[in-house]
Amino acid sequence: MPIRVLPEELIDQIAAGEVVERPASVVKELVENALDAGARRIEVELEAGGAASIRVRDDGRGIVPAELPLALARHATSKIASLADLEHVRSLGFRGEALPSIASVARFTLTTRAPDEPHGWTIEPRDAAPAAPRPAAHPFGTTVEVRDLFFNVPARRKFLRAPQTEFQHVQRTLERLALSRFDVAFRLDHQGRRVLDLPPAESAPERLARVAEVAGGDFAAHVLEVDHVTQSLRLHGWLGLPTFSRGQSDLQFVYLNGRPLRDKLLASAVRLGYQDVLFHGRFPAYLIYLDLDPALVDVNAHPQKLEVRFRDPRAIHDFLFRTVERALAETRPSEAAGGATAWLVDAASRAQARRPPWQPASAQGALRWSNAPDAGAAVRETGADAPPPRGSPGADGEPGDAPLGHAIAQLHGAYVLAETAQGLVLVDMHAAHERILYERLKKLLRGERHSQPLLLPETLRVGPARADAAEAHHAEFAALGFDLGRLGPGELAMRAVPALLAGYAPATLVVDVLGDLVEHGLSHRVEEAIDRHLATAACHAAVRVHRKLSVPEMDALLREMERTDRADQCNHGRPTWVRLSLADLDRLFLRGR
Repeated sequence: MPIRVLPEELIDQIAAGEVVERPASVVKELVENALDAGARRIEVELEAGGAASIRVRDDGRGIVPAELPLALARHATSKIASLADLEHVRSLGFRGEALPSIASVARFTLTTRAPDEPHGWTIEPRDAAPAAPRPAAHPFGTTVEVRDLFFNVPARRKFLRAPQTEFQHVQRTLERLALSRFDVAFRLDHQGRRVLDLPPAESAPERLARVAEVAGGDFAAHVLEVDHVTQSLRLHGWLGLPTFSRGQSDLQFVYLNGRPLRDKLLASAVRLGYQDVLFHGRFPAYLIYLDLDPALVDVNAHPQKLEVRFRDPRAIHDFLFRTVERALAETRPSEAAGGATAWLVDAASRAQARRPPWQPASAQGALRWSNAPDAGAAVRETGADAPPPRGSPGADGEPGDAPLGHAIAQLHGAYVLAETAQGLVLVDMHAAHERILYERLKKLLRGERHSQPLLLPETLRVGPARADAAEAHHAEFAALGFDLGRLGPGELAMRAVPALLAGYAPATLVVDVLGDLVEHGLSHRVEEAIDRHLATAACHAAVRVHRKLSVPEMDALLREMERTDRADQCNHGRPTWVRLSLADLDRLFLRGR
C-alpha cells in the first residue's frame, strides 16, 4: 500500500490498544490521575468486574470548565510542558493519552469541580466527537464513569475474562497503588459490596496495618524494616525474613519514586541480596521503595511505564544489592527475633485472640535496619549496631541474658535444647555450625583471589561484543583471578582461573559473565560460584548428626551463633533455630496464667 495518513478513528484505536488492555488498565490510569491531582480519598465502584461500569471518584483539585475539552484531547496534559519537565517528571502520568484512549472504546462521562467554581461541570463525548461542558451538581474533585468497555470493539471485548477474574485484576492493581501512597484513603466496591476500605495510614503501626491488609498478615508479621540513605539514593520499606519465603514471586513489590514497577534489574539485585539465606527454589517477599533524582531515570521507556531506564544501572543495582545483603546479614539471634517460632505455634493453634493477625512477631514491632539520619546508625529493634547481648549462665545455671539462653540437653543427636529467661530455644546444630563455618570462610577469603595457571590456555569463541566486554573489564577479571587475553575479533585466551573454581567449568562461567556484562553492564556470577563452593565446604565440615556434644560445647555453639551474620538460616536457607516463649507454650497447651 502507499504511504498514507491514518484516519483519526484508527489512530484512537491504536492508542487505546497501548493504554487500555482490560478494566484494571482503566482503573490504573484514572486512579493515577487522581493521585496526581492531589486526592486524599479515592473511591472505585465496579459492575461486572468493570466491563459493565467503572466509577472513580476523588477529592482532588478538579478541572476548570475551560480545560475540560482539552482533557479529552490526545497529548494534552497539565503535567509537563517541555523536554526539561519530561526529564524531571515526578507525576505518575504525563503523556496525555489516558482519557481520550478510554473515551474511544467506552461510554465516557467526566464530572468535576475545581475549588474556585460555584458548581461542577460535566462532559460526555459521543463517538469521539468533541462535546461542550454542561453545569452539574458535584462536590470538589472529579468523578469519571466508564460504561460498556469495548462496546464498539467486539473483537477486543471477547478477550475479557469472567467478571470475577477481571475484578481480581482490578483489586490487585488498586492494592499496589494503595501501597504507594499511605497518606491517601482507598475504597473499592464491587456489585454494591464493600471489598476494600483503607483509611489513611500516617503512623508506622497504621502503615504496617495497611501492608497486612494488602500483602497478608503473615508477611507483615515476618518482616525486617529497612531504611538506608546515601547522598543521592534512598531505599526503604520491608524485607520479608528469609524464613518467610514463597513458592512464587507473588509478594514482591517495588516502587520507584512512588511508581509501581516490574523491573528486571531491580528484581535481580534483590534476588542477589537474598542468595545466601533462601532455601533452593524459594522466592523472597518484599515491599521496597527506591527514591532518587528523577533526572537519573527515564520513565518514558514502556507503554505502561512498568519498566524504566537508569542513567547508571550498575550503581543502582549495586546499591540495592548491597543494602539488602547488609540488612539480611543482621538476621542473627536476638531477644526480638523468634526464628521459625511463628510457624510452629500457628500450626498447633490458630487461635490468635491475644494478637491481631497482622501484628509482628516482635511485641515492639517489625525488626528495623536503618542508617537514616534520625536513626543515627544501622540499628535493630533490640538496640544498636553492635552484636546482640551475649550473657553467660550464672553460677546456679540460670539462662542469663544471652538471646539463645543456656544449653541444657542434646535431643536425638541433632538438636540443642536451651533454656532462656522467657522460655526455650531449639537449635539445629548441623545447620547452625554450617552457617558459622561458611561466614568464617567468606571472611577468611575476602579480598584474596588466588589464581591457578592452566597448563594449556583455553580458547573461547565468544563473539565480538563479548570479546569487547572482556577487554573493557580486564582489570575486574584479573582481580577475581582470571587471566583473559584477546586473540581475535571474537576469540579470547583463558590462561588462568581462580583456584577455587579450577574444577567447576570456568569457561562456561566466563561466557555467562560476559553475557551479563553485554546485557546489563555488571555480573555477580563469579562471586556466586565461589560462595557456592565455600558453602559446600562448610556443609561437609560442619558437625554431624549423632555426634555427642558436651554442655560447654553446646553453649559455645550458641554464643558463636549470636555473633554470626545470617545465623537465622543455614547456607541452604533452612532455619537454624526456633524460640518458644512461655506465652507460646501456654497457647500450645491451652494453659491460662
